[in-house]
Amino acid sequence: MTSTENHLAAGKAAAGPYAVDVDPGRAGWEHSSLRILDLPPGGRHEFATGDSEWIVLPLSGGCEVSAQGETFRLTGRESVFTAVSDFAYVPRDETVTLTTASGGRFALTGARCERRLPARYGPASAVPVELRGSGSCSRQVNNFGAAGVFECDRLIAVEVLTPAGNWSSFPPHKHDEDREGESRLEEIYYFEIAPAHGREGIGYQRVSPSGNGRGTDVLAEVRGGDVVLIPDGWHGPSMAVPGHDMYYLNVMAGPGEERAWLICDHPDHAWIRDTWPDQPVDPRLPLYTAPAAPGEAPERS
Repeated sequence: MTSTENHLAAGKAAAGPYAVDVDPGRAGWEHSSLRILDLPPGGRHEFATGDSEWIVLPLSGGCEVSAQGETFRLTGRESVFTAVSDFAYVPRDETVTLTTASGGRFALTGARCERRLPARYGPASAVPVELRGSGSCSRQVNNFGAAGVFECDRLIAVEVLTPAGNWSSFPPHKHDEDREGESRLEEIYYFEIAPAHGREGIGYQRVSPSGNGRGTDVLAEVRGGDVVLIPDGWHGPSMAVPGHDMYYLNVMAGPGEERAWLICDHPDHAWIRDTWPDQPVDPRLPLYTAPAAPGEAPERS
């Protein structure tokens, strides 16, 4: 698939109340979904989860999420560049209501699933903040919905923050085969780019054919609100231009019995990992850390 088919510029993936609405039918695959919802102050939105499980993640602002007779109050955050957010998990076959007093922008990350797990609250203090890479490949990962961190049936979701001028999702890697050391996962990238000097930012995303699946081939200039669909292929780098930090939300799901993110590095670029121990992590990272749990001393950055 080409850049035109897989790169959805801001507004091109909008449908109904959603600024982004990507489901398996629209993406032409089987498992992963993403919706981005903007609500005004006093706004309310109701949706049916259908055959998918969902995590409601504030990108900006806070909200209340009601499901299974419970209401979870999400504090949220000012923006994806300022703080880790709390979140709520809601199961398949459920009606969910979001309400917000102050308004905000909310991501609904979804995956088709079999098990109906209970609705739950995820505190920001429990989100592991990981630093990956070093030097110009340094980036921050907020593992709010990672496998082994928060229980879901199929859904895997994380946030990645890349300081201005750095490359992330590097070395290029893939997860489009079920085999030893690799899992087959469809992936959605949703981007936000930090403005600077009164200007909106841009970044770049590369996906190259791996010889499996559809032959996905993307070289896209990405801006805030853009989406890139990755059904297969080597993906990376995600390039943050100088002066503008890059954020992307990754949503993944696949058919494997084990819920796991197992990747294969591109053989031409895997050597870069061997250089990381000899370089310092970018001193701009972390951009922020998870807040302390109630009763705990704040974490020092």
